Amino acid sequence: MNKIILESHNLKNRTTGFGVFNYELIKAFSQLDFNDNIHLVAKDINELKNEFGKKFDYIKYYDFMKFNIFSIKRNNIDVWHSLNQNISVEPYLKPKKYVLTIHDVNFAEEDTNDFSIKKKNLFYKKLQRTDYITFISKYAKEQTEKYFDISGIENKIIYNGNSISQRLDLKDFKPRIQIDSPYFFTISAFIEKKNFESIIRLMPFFPDYKLVIAGNNSNEYGQKIKNLIIEMKLERRVILTNKISEIEKQYYMQNCDAFLFPSVGEGFGLPPIEAMSFGKPILLSNKTSLPEIGGDDAFYWDNFDSAYMADVLAKALEKYNNNKDYYIEKYIQRSKEFDWNKAAKEYLDIYKI
Repeated sequence: MNKIILESHNLKNRTTGFGVFNYELIKAFSQLDFNDNIHLVAKDINELKNEFGKKFDYIKYYDFMKFNIFSIKRNNIDVWHSLNQNISVEPYLKPKKYVLTIHDVNFAEEDTNDFSIKKKNLFYKKLQRTDYITFISKYAKEQTEKYFDISGIENKIIYNGNSISQRLDLKDFKPRIQIDSPYFFTISAFIEKKNFESIIRLMPFFPDYKLVIAGNNSNEYGQKIKNLIIEMKLERRVILTNKISEIEKQYYMQNCDAFLFPSVGEGFGLPPIEAMSFGKPILLSNKTSLPEIGGDDAFYWDNFDSAYMADVLAKALEKYNNNKDYYIEKYIQRSKEFDWNKAAKEYLDIYKI
């Protein structure tokens, strides 16, 4: 029986890509049979105990654990898995196998500043102790190889799963914010690379539509988006929901006329896969991993000129509506290709010593 520690404290924020990745992978582990002793590092271990019981052991996370003197001191760790590349918590002693999951290395492309230099130095140290790397996409691997020497380190691409494994019953559900006209939908963290400005600027071309943007907008980028909405006099047509529940997310995806995702910095891109579960038109930027994830039947923007984006969206809606059965079938089929249980089994294989 191997002693495995998952550095999973990003579970605390499930509205982010890291949080969703951590939770969905752990949930998939909980549904599999394995003989290993898996420990979860998390801030709220009581919540996890209530959900997963004795399937796992639990290590309480504290912020000071990122300092070496307070590192996790567990004897005889067989496998340590850092679930993302930015984690600053490390084991005090070298485990038999150190596994690192890389979602992206966007920090390597950022301007040289104290923050990006700190991230690079942290990442270099991780690579020095890493025995096995998993990437969440081909793009993540290619981006890493462009900036860092990972030769000699075993690695594998393991795609994330579709977090919508079960369609909820929405028959009698009413969201907190009800939309009284056709609308486009998007959901993500409010950070610059999500490029929400571009889809707000195309809204004057679609006067009969509203745009619903879900995600925690109580930060600097959120204020920037709010200011743009006011500047363009779109307060009644661009709706910011803030954080939403799972059932609200499924409601908006099921009832939107198209899912828009113009991000320019995705290591994978979970929301488009979720939206495909509902068979709606998917419009993505053609940047980073999104063409790899969206596949041949999604629609793509090559640039972010507003008139161009509006033209692509209008043609996509027309093409989709003229062949709706085809697109619904293709989208749903593709959404099922990404499976968390499959991913979890691949990770368990990597943990073997």
